[in-house]
Formats: sequence, C-alpha cells, structure tokens
Amino acid sequence: QVQLVESGGGLVQPGGSLRLSCAASRMIFSLYVMGWYRQAPGKQRELVATITSGGSTNYADSVKGRFTVSRGNAKNTVYLQLNGLKPEDTALYYCNGRLTVSSVDYWGQGTQVTVSS
Repeated sequence: QVQLVESGGGLVQPGGSLRLSCAASRMIFSLYVMGWYRQAPGKQRELVATITSGGSTNYADSVKGRFTVSRGNAKNTVYLQLNGLKPEDTALYYCNGRLTVSSVDYWGQGTQVTVSS
C-alpha cells in the first residue's frame, strides 16, 4: 500500500516561512503527479500545488508567488516551501499522490500549519 508521510508543519507568525516535506514509499514515484492540498476548519479541501515527474507545476491563485512545490525523484520526496505566510493559510496540509494511468489518489495524514501572531 502506498504511504505518504508529511512533516514540517508548525506555528509561525504572519510573514514567516515553513517547508513541508512528504516522503513517499511503496510506489513508483515517477508514475505519480504529486501535490499538496489543504483544509481549513469548516471549509472544503482545496488544491494548493501540484508537480509532475517532469517538473511541471500548477498553483492555486491564492499561493502563487509565495509557495513553491518541488520534488526529489531520487529521494521519493515532495516539498512545499511556504513563504510570506498569512493567517488565511492556516490549515491542515495534505500530501497527495495521483497515479497518472488510473487517476487513483493516495493521501497522507496531514500536517498542521498555523499562522498567528
């Protein structure tokens, strides 16, 4: 069974930065589009960013210019660099892996990001 394990969340002041990591195992990493989603209390889960095995990226408008997604294919790891954090970025951030040939989704357990002064 595919495993995705996130780390790197925490409490940060507005304007601060965090780097989230997602370690993937039991999968052929290059066959997956990897992504980050987030869910704030009382809201639906939303896309933050995705990255293909070739490095093509896609971002939600709300994070463009502030967040950067990257992947280390040799390490089976995907990262999300969060800069210029705002209180509205507070959410549980989930790592996602989508198998390109079937569009089956796999999810991590989430890591909490809280932006507050």
